[in-house]
Amino acid sequence: MKNNIETLRGENGISQQVLADAAGVSRQTINSLEKGKYNPSIILAFKIAKYFNKQIEDIFIYEKD
Repeated sequence: MKNNIETLRGENGISQQVLADAAGVSRQTINSLEKGKYNPSIILAFKIAKYFNKQIEDIFIYEKD
């Protein structure tokens, strides 16, 4: 699943660690999300969306296989 996390972090001057702390996950988890190696749980997706004050659909892009 593609996402806009890295772009949003850059626009807001947020490090992976700051976002990880806010979402209650490790920095490595945020890194894996940004690289598309890991799909978030629905709870994590909500936490990230809430942090950036966005809808989940604005951050995570679902693509059919």
